[in-house]
Amino acid sequence: MLKTKRVASRLVICVENKGYAVSLEKRKIYIAIPDALAIKHGQICVMDATGEDYLYPKSCFLPTTPPASLRKAIRKAA
Repeated sequence: MLKTKRVASRLVICVENKGYAVSLEKRKIYIAIPDALAIKHGQICVMDATGEDYLYPKSCFLPTTPPASLRKAIRKAA
């Protein structure tokens, strides 16, 4: 199942961490996991450095599209 999540995932960059300073780092790229219920509630499911996924306000992130080589390296490191 984790493989399915990675294939369907996208990359986002944290632009706001107010209230989540311990969990989120501004300007850090995260892997976002598709979650229809989270989106319905204005949230986004994000995988942290430990490989666990958590819900945060969607407003904390912006989508990003780095070059293919960087995307591959980020997903490989996750």
